[in-house]
Amino acid sequence: MKLSINTLLMVLIILVRAIPTFAQKSSDTTPTDTTYYQPYTRQITGRFYFSRKFTTLVLQNRTNGYTLRYRPNTTLNMGVGATYKWATLNLAYGFGFLNPERGRGKTRYLDLQFHSYGRRLVVDVLGQFYRGFYLSPRGRATADGTAYYQRPDLHVNIVGSTVQYVLNYKKFSYRAAFLQNEWQKKSAGTPLIGAEFYAGRVKADSTIIPNAIDAVEAARGTDKFRFVEFGPTAGYAYTYVRNKHFFATGSASVSLDVGINTFYDNIGTKTAVGLSPNTNFKISTGYNSSRWAVSFLYVTSSLRLARHDRERMINLNTGNFRVNLVHRFRPSRKVRDYLKVLDSVGDQVR
Repeated sequence: MKLSINTLLMVLIILVRAIPTFAQKSSDTTPTDTTYYQPYTRQITGRFYFSRKFTTLVLQNRTNGYTLRYRPNTTLNMGVGATYKWATLNLAYGFGFLNPERGRGKTRYLDLQFHSYGRRLVVDVLGQFYRGFYLSPRGRATADGTAYYQRPDLHVNIVGSTVQYVLNYKKFSYRAAFLQNEWQKKSAGTPLIGAEFYAGRVKADSTIIPNAIDAVEAARGTDKFRFVEFGPTAGYAYTYVRNKHFFATGSASVSLDVGINTFYDNIGTKTAVGLSPNTNFKISTGYNSSRWAVSFLYVTSSLRLARHDRERMINLNTGNFRVNLVHRFRPSRKVRDYLKVLDSVGDQVR
């Protein structure tokens, strides 16, 4: 199976285009229990935020007792954004004063993470295209033990999506915790059920395992692998609320995917097929009210690729950390005229 960049982009486009279909079942007309959470569909939710996205390639060899963590040199971004009904727009940039040079090399990347929090359905779409990694911690696999081992030739590409149904949607709000356009006033939880699909490729110009770490593995010359995973997911989410305003939300789910992973080395190719139990965690905590909100968000997923050897494991960990300062306000009459376009689109997809 060949997974080119164009193929991965096409899969991503299909997944993104599918979100409005899911929104039909998660529209703002869905009945809710307002004693538990209050929607603000007629207001604009404006935000000032800091965020950092990441993906980490983890290679573990239990036989020889080592774990390698390749990380990209991503930026800490500062930006602004707004949410109105179903639409969210965020704009951010990694300013130089927030990202001093630390000898980790350069990473070129396009990281598209869409998290659609509907009333009934939660859709996570991932499209990551990274080139340039360093080995953590500092000094690993280097001669002097003080610099970072850099791999500017290492590529990691991932596309995929997870869709989950929120069973207790009348009392539990994902939007209150992660979009801040609703206010969860009472504690509530919900079971989650759904499905996921992911595909990707990891590729380098030479062996991914450094010779200084494992000369035998390096001699095998494993420089690429491709993977596909799909299967059902199940989990649970809960928001604890204190005095109506302070909240802590935790969401955890696990999947039981069927995974296909093809390895390329000096000998040829080898394909592994097996079960890949992946995990997804979402955490949000902060303060919420009718006008203002402050929140700290952390979203992370771990893809465990199928393996042909029990002692050798490959994980791809992706995620996003964000700090938000939020203010809700009613748009003026002139602004409401511009927003009628969004209102009409929302009416058509219901």
